Formats: sequence, structure tokens, C-alpha cells
Amino acid sequence: MRQFCKSLFPVVGYAYCTIPTYPSCQIGFILCSKNPSTNFLEPVQQLMQKQVEQIQLKYYNSDVHRAPFILSEFARKALNDVC
Repeated sequence: MRQFCKSLFPVVGYAYCTIPTYPSCQIGFILCSKNPSTNFLEPVQQLMQKQVEQIQLKYYNSDVHRAPFILSEFARKALNDVC
């Protein structure tokens, strides 16, 4: 699937999240962009710590945004072997 997406889109990324009600508690996403300058790791709008506090975010920040794209070594190897 990832290889197919790469044939259609210049930028293809993989991310995952945990969902306690989902079997195995983890689900993965393939993200695709037609814009070659897309960087899924970086939020489109960077929030400064003052903004996070001002709007009273309790969960989201730039590091949390990046986290789903950071894969463990076994997952990275599995994706590279398959794709």
C-alpha cells in the first residue's frame, strides 16, 4: 500500500496512534501529499508555549504532534522491508 501511494504522491508518511477501544489498541495511518514540500513531522502552525498556556491546551503541543511519526526500530524495519 505504501509503495502504491509513493507511485502517486511525492510525499508519503506513516503514523500511528493508540486507541484503547481498538483491537490491539494501535492503528496506523498512511498520509499522502501532492505538495513536495510537505513535512508531516512539523505542525503547519507552531504553537509557542505561551499560546499553549493561553488557550489552556491539556494535551496537544508540537512534540505530541511529532510523536506518532516516530517509530520504534522494529516498526521502522518492518515498514522498510515490506515497502
